[in-house]
Amino acid sequence: MRISKGFSSVAMAAVLALGAAAAHAQKGETVKVGWVDPLSGLMAPVGQNQIKSFQFVAEHFSKSNPAGVKFEMVPIDNKLSPQESINAVKSLIDQGVRYIVQGNGSGAALAIMDAVQKHNERNPGKEVVYLNYAAVDPDLTNSKCSYWHFRLDADTSMKMEALTTWVKDQADIKNVYLINQNYAHGHQVSRYAKEILARKRPDIKIVGDDLHPLAQVRDFAPYIAKIKAAGADTILTGNWGSDLTLLIKAANDAGLNVKFLTYYAGVTGTPTALGPAAAGRVYVVAYAHSNMPGEVGKLGDAFKAKFNDDYYTMATYNAFALLSSAMAQAKTTDPAKVAAAMEGIKFKGFNGDVEMRKTDHQLQQALFVTVWKKADAKAPYSVENTGYNFQPVKAYEAYVASTPTSCQMKRP
Repeated sequence: MRISKGFSSVAMAAVLALGAAAAHAQKGETVKVGWVDPLSGLMAPVGQNQIKSFQFVAEHFSKSNPAGVKFEMVPIDNKLSPQESINAVKSLIDQGVRYIVQGNGSGAALAIMDAVQKHNERNPGKEVVYLNYAAVDPDLTNSKCSYWHFRLDADTSMKMEALTTWVKDQADIKNVYLINQNYAHGHQVSRYAKEILARKRPDIKIVGDDLHPLAQVRDFAPYIAKIKAAGADTILTGNWGSDLTLLIKAANDAGLNVKFLTYYAGVTGTPTALGPAAAGRVYVVAYAHSNMPGEVGKLGDAFKAKFNDDYYTMATYNAFALLSSAMAQAKTTDPAKVAAAMEGIKFKGFNGDVEMRKTDHQLQQALFVTVWKKADAKAPYSVENTGYNFQPVKAYEAYVASTPTSCQMKRP
């Protein structure tokens, strides 16, 4: 750098100081993160657990993260409604919130994605980024993909790839009954189960395929009677929240002794419904399990000590790891620049090294198939204080469950 005559050393120091400040402009800044999910209705217990999880992990990351920022959660109850989700996005933007997280329901996810996309097109320089931590409809990172949407959970097809890779070697699984919620996610679980099982285990019979209203059924006894009559030895379901808890309760009440292959048996309320009778029969495919090692395991123990509740939505950890890593790389909290930094970024997640795939903004990560078992010395965590937990029977590296994408990303 050439310095002209008369340019004082004091002025030079000021320029250097200004440059240093610009390089770390985000340090000490508070980043508000809007949370849009249910806090009322049948799925309220799930939402209540997840906002506590976000607030707890935000506090943890605020103490130390690569960008040196603080995180503050701004929650809004969307009542599991796409329209309420759109209203929530507008309210958050009006409050100056530039980052939004949501996970419960792919219908709400699609509404948020569309609202964010439209806002960003109309308001250059005031962009908003949407982190999806649990809505798993594959279309969200395929035909409907958006530059401003980043998914932290594994999608339905990825989980089905891992689950069916395990099922392929289970000779006792012969007659499978599909029961799912009647919305995008449920339809996709049914579709991918049929397609992938036909490829990997063509001898398996699909003996039933039911769809039921989301978060409205209070008694699953009629469905269980159908499943029993069909001669199923296995139920495969993407149900979550009350829809899985009540389904399993009805199966237990009817003495239906079958395997359950699930996505969300670890979600609030369901483990208590499982009880000892379900040991060795209920399986979950997920990006985590009840006894995760390292930092996230210690976080789970601290969460339990504080709330007497379970920390199971560990994508909350990866949300802040992703954001803070990208903010440090971009040297700003500006969403447009942070979004660009998140594309293709590799970072240390709670479940190992992960990558936010650039082509579709789908996180590539390890997956586990776990089974409900009595806690022991090797796996001591007690889920919902039941004395039981979900223990790994198989772990799959990211490439096993990775699926291709049809996303044609339109970048700004």
